Amino acid sequence: MDQEQLHKEFKRIFQRPAERVFFSPGRVNLIGEHTDYNGGHVFPCAITFGTYGLVARRDDHQIVCHSLNFEQDGLKAFSTETIQYEEEDGWLNYIKGMVKYLQEEAGQIVKGFDFLIYGNIPNGAGLSSSASIELLVGVIVNQLADLQLNLIQLVKLGQKVENAFIGVNSGIMDQFAIGMGQAEQAIFLDVNTLEYELVPAEFGEYCLLIMNTNKRRELADSKYNERRSQCEAALKKLQAELSINSLGDLTEAEFEQNRYLIDDETLEARAKHAVYENVRTIKAREALSGNDLMTFAQLMNQSHDSLREDYDVTGIELDTLVEAAREQDGVLGARMTGAGMGGCAIALVHKRKLEQVQEAIAERYTSEIGYSPDFYVANVGAGTQEIPR
Repeated sequence: MDQEQLHKEFKRIFQRPAERVFFSPGRVNLIGEHTDYNGGHVFPCAITFGTYGLVARRDDHQIVCHSLNFEQDGLKAFSTETIQYEEEDGWLNYIKGMVKYLQEEAGQIVKGFDFLIYGNIPNGAGLSSSASIELLVGVIVNQLADLQLNLIQLVKLGQKVENAFIGVNSGIMDQFAIGMGQAEQAIFLDVNTLEYELVPAEFGEYCLLIMNTNKRRELADSKYNERRSQCEAALKKLQAELSINSLGDLTEAEFEQNRYLIDDETLEARAKHAVYENVRTIKAREALSGNDLMTFAQLMNQSHDSLREDYDVTGIELDTLVEAAREQDGVLGARMTGAGMGGCAIALVHKRKLEQVQEAIAERYTSEIGYSPDFYVANVGAGTQEIPR
């Protein structure tokens, strides 16, 4: 749906024209999975799929929302003067939470607006549709109400919505990539300090293929919180003798020398992934900086294998996609991306082989899983911003 169609939809629904248009991307994590809450590095990029928001200001305190992705819900509204989580509100809670914390951060109650939302990120696919809408709302309210908050503040508030309002113990990577993304640049981020480096995401004759399992993944209902608590338990056992703040503080050698302290096979496996994945992410940044796509792709493969064997968050759908991709001529590497348990995988695919690779993967996946995957060729895009008309 293009901008012209969105403006027509806004006028149809709200009986007046939209004043401004904003776009907030989704994200793909190139490597560095489940390292963000373990004090390690991540390596995401914003993509050109995302969430559009059209707005027109109101004189009262009502925020009136309509999502073209959930047409059956019709208009949903709340007052900026009284905001609380309501389970039955579903997607509206991400908007409510962001407005609540924006107001607390700025120390003022904001006026309302009519708000049309349209996303071309598949919901529940692991491309961060929730963080996309959080930063979309953050940028919109910050500009409409002239709150003068900076992007890092908005990023942190987006994470707070997930943690404190929605109840998912997620890290800050998704919001950071979506808020701070730059076109054709990946973000090498230290989640301990929020220090980051932009690295050219240039794949030459190859492109980044997103492969959607079409198995919906809900973070709050997944193994996510369980994995996080397992890592925290492993860290606590290591801290009995080691002066570390996170698993990301350890090298591979240090982990191997001290893993006996954990004394639990499952917790050891979880901690091993966190440590080794952090090291892989550092190596991946070096590889991509040097345009060494072969090494980068090998690290992608190792990452998926670790997520399957040590972290146990892949599942048959993601494993089938990744295995099918790796079998194809023209594919350098493939891995799941996001939290896992469904959602998406990514592959580095030669542009000339793209069509036949997709056909072959789809044939095997459909045969083994019983329904077909979807594919998207991802371009690395910019962060959340207003779109000039």
